Amino acid sequence: MKFLVKIFKKPLHFLMILGLFGFGFINQDNNTYISNDYNDYYKIFIESELKKLEQQIDILNTVVIDLESSQNSIKEVQEQCLNTRKAFKRIEGVLTYYFPEHINAYINGAPLDHVSPLSTSADFENGNYYLGSIENYKNSLPLDMLEAGHYSGEEFSILAPVGLQRIDELLFSEEAFNSKSELLKLTAKLKVSFEILQKTLILRKYYFNFEIIELSRLDLIRILSRGITGFDTPGSLNGIEEASASLYGLEEILKPLIHASSIHKVSLEKTFKDTQKFLKRHQDFDTLDRLVFIKSYLNPLYKELLLLQQELEIPTSAEKYNETPSWNALSDNIFADDFLNPYYYSQLKKKEDSPELRQLGERLFFDKNLSKNNTISCATCHDPNRAYSDGEKTSKSIVVGTRLSRNSPTLINSVFSDRYFYDLRAFDLEDQAEHVIDNHLEFNTSIIEVVKKLNIDKAYQNQFKDIYNSESINRYQFSSALASYIISLRSFNSDFDKYIRGESTILSSSAKRGFNLFMGKANCATCHFAPTFSGLVPPLFQENESEVLGVLQSPGSYTVDSDSGRIKNGLSKDNQHIFNKSFKTTTVRNAALTAPYFHNGAYTTLEEVLEFYNLGGAQGVGLTYEVPNQTLGSAPLNLAEEEIQDIIAFITSLNDIPKGSSN
Repeated sequence: MKFLVKIFKKPLHFLMILGLFGFGFINQDNNTYISNDYNDYYKIFIESELKKLEQQIDILNTVVIDLESSQNSIKEVQEQCLNTRKAFKRIEGVLTYYFPEHINAYINGAPLDHVSPLSTSADFENGNYYLGSIENYKNSLPLDMLEAGHYSGEEFSILAPVGLQRIDELLFSEEAFNSKSELLKLTAKLKVSFEILQKTLILRKYYFNFEIIELSRLDLIRILSRGITGFDTPGSLNGIEEASASLYGLEEILKPLIHASSIHKVSLEKTFKDTQKFLKRHQDFDTLDRLVFIKSYLNPLYKELLLLQQELEIPTSAEKYNETPSWNALSDNIFADDFLNPYYYSQLKKKEDSPELRQLGERLFFDKNLSKNNTISCATCHDPNRAYSDGEKTSKSIVVGTRLSRNSPTLINSVFSDRYFYDLRAFDLEDQAEHVIDNHLEFNTSIIEVVKKLNIDKAYQNQFKDIYNSESINRYQFSSALASYIISLRSFNSDFDKYIRGESTILSSSAKRGFNLFMGKANCATCHFAPTFSGLVPPLFQENESEVLGVLQSPGSYTVDSDSGRIKNGLSKDNQHIFNKSFKTTTVRNAALTAPYFHNGAYTTLEEVLEFYNLGGAQGVGLTYEVPNQTLGSAPLNLAEEEIQDIIAFITSLNDIPKGSSN
């Protein structure tokens, strides 16, 4: 009631009519009825946009059917593809908020071969489960709502890419003239996959204010990290127009909440208007000043929506459901140091953490006595003085005269991952630590032996007892202490972060140009997603990507590195040919401090790394046979030397070692 009384005092552009206690609202712009909690408005708007998208998908399918091998015919289909994608963008925030898995798998996922999200158990294929076949089962509900646990076995197939990104990529390539058959299959599949979402959303009874606010702010993150970078438009590079479409959809669905505000209404309307004006003035993909766009428009809009939420006393979903989310809905800047929640990625929860536990974890991190022969610690490979890497091509082994097979990445911000190691074999910080402890070339011991050592050390006994009030130390306590310290090694306070948040005016012109290249022409941000600049996929930040780059044994050589990567990580679902030589996309934050580079440590400078990308990886230098599944684009980037130096200047501006974390 407090919320409603507060709203009724506002100078709304809505007229009160019959509703709760005799009140409701009419939107004078389009005469749409809006109930006191705006649910009716949300439903009408969403269903209207769904209908428009359905129509655009139908038209796309029709023009593909009529496609002829002529330039004019191709242009017609390309134009309809752009119209369909813009219709999708107007409602994408809603669709991906409620059905992120389905959207990624069938509507707008990356145009790459991928593992089926559902098992291909023979029993299921033979019709022994429920609806008779996987295809029928998939077409009954969105992927997010299917009970995948009913599948037996661990058989997974490799699927060709489907959805809008693949259609965009294909239509705007030289293959378009000879691709009518594939395009027909893609558009037909798109119709079926979208229809599932449409039917499900039409049946939905309620849309809540907190959902609308959150999906809108998440969509701003999506625009920043996937829209204006070209990730979503691999063929057309039409991300600027699509960003405008997304913003239009957000402003429309937010109208009731914006009009309910007496404090932020005018400012929000102006910011939306100014943002659209900026995009209209800057239509060229390569020259768009993304730094200005983010700093002066997207980030302020992101913050203003938070202030609107707070003014209207709308809770977050985390508060309503008592959840630990990956994204912090109370963050006021997409580059804020509290933008992500580190405790989402660990078994350790915030209420269990403390400065005392972190100090204990730090002691464990530097303790060589935890290894079998008392010669190495975590800090051996993750030295604070080297930004928590070790400066070696490949890391030191516990066995004298031998090395580990891979380079040691930084631990700063490493907590922000859903999977760990270059081959993604570990699923949380605690699991990652046990892999190191068990490895015969690393600690060469076991968690059981480590805990035994701790339990006979009087100092450790007292320190653990002060925290846990228990007489003996267990593996959970040990893992939690170590995780607490790793969690503390995070920072988003580099020169770049301070500049883009408006806390500093200092950032070199070269670094500014480098950021725009990184986020645009150079394609870096399509794998190293902002703001983590890693493979943690926005806007939900719940999944890590790995990529097949075709890293060479040494710069300029014509021999591909022999490491098989993810395919050999011991997980059956990853034992697929598409993951051969696939490695986790690590962060470029602090990369200027953590040479050498790549999993094999074969590249000693950032110049060598960027030249590798500039040439298009292994395929770009003619090694397509050796790396047929390369996910890195093979076309040369045509970056000039000055542009490469600008990108390095930007990467250097991301240097930021947490203070007080060295031993």
